[in-house]
Amino acid sequence: MTRMKQFRGARWAGLTALAGLAGLVLAPGAASAAQPHPWQLGFQEAATPLMESVVSFHNLLLVIISVITAFVALLMLYVVIRYNSRTNREPTRTSHNTVLEILWTAVPVLILLVIAIPSFRLLFQSDIIPEADMTVKATGHQWYWSYEYPDHGAFAFDAFLVEDEDLQPGQPRLLATDNHIVVPVGAVVRLQVTASDVLHAWAVPAFGVKIDAVPGRLNETWFQVTEPGLYYGQCSELCGVRHGYMPITVEAVSPAAFDAWVAETQARLLPAESLPDDADTDAAVRLASNN
Repeated sequence: MTRMKQFRGARWAGLTALAGLAGLVLAPGAASAAQPHPWQLGFQEAATPLMESVVSFHNLLLVIISVITAFVALLMLYVVIRYNSRTNREPTRTSHNTVLEILWTAVPVLILLVIAIPSFRLLFQSDIIPEADMTVKATGHQWYWSYEYPDHGAFAFDAFLVEDEDLQPGQPRLLATDNHIVVPVGAVVRLQVTASDVLHAWAVPAFGVKIDAVPGRLNETWFQVTEPGLYYGQCSELCGVRHGYMPITVEAVSPAAFDAWVAETQARLLPAESLPDDADTDAAVRLASNN
């Protein structure tokens, strides 16, 4: 009975592994865009055009490498069967084959060209920032992020990890922050990244964005969120003992909701004399009464 249970357990584990491998090959982007999930395989769902290009390039490479792996495995199997000592007692003395040598030089070159074209296109897409609708500046500290909105009165705020004892229902552990970056859906956001002390890296997997935050240097990238929701990331550069405790939360909302959030945040963080003329005074009064 014990051996039967072990056999069933091993068979079930094998089937689970095969199912997981099939999920990796056939559906690399099946996960939610908001956050990673336990036992997740593949990418998070793309939330920006840049990440869609990353997933498309990954799928192309997966097909190419799978075909190469299968071809080499079958070729090795053929050689083992066809040219072993039992079936081939008189080994060939052939040392050169012009056609074969041309093929094994030309085919890899063609494969590299097929890979290079979309690779350069993706590099260009990620490096060249299109005309931006707004700018957000992120500054890494040990161990939290600060954000500034220079196009909206230059208000700034800090975003700290929500500790385990303070987590609210629905907030993921080690990913939730007390303050969110808020951006409008469909807007091209220029992200400027720097650091105040050591190297950090601002990364959100669903955006296809990972950029180093370097003290004394301002790096730039961009993203354009296509769907509303919460998107999580983390610092991706080893920056000290609490490196794993400086997450990133980006909230994508409708343009109208973003305008309302900007007005409320300006009223809360900026002096009254520096508020824009078109600031939402009702929001300012409401925030003042709440505080």
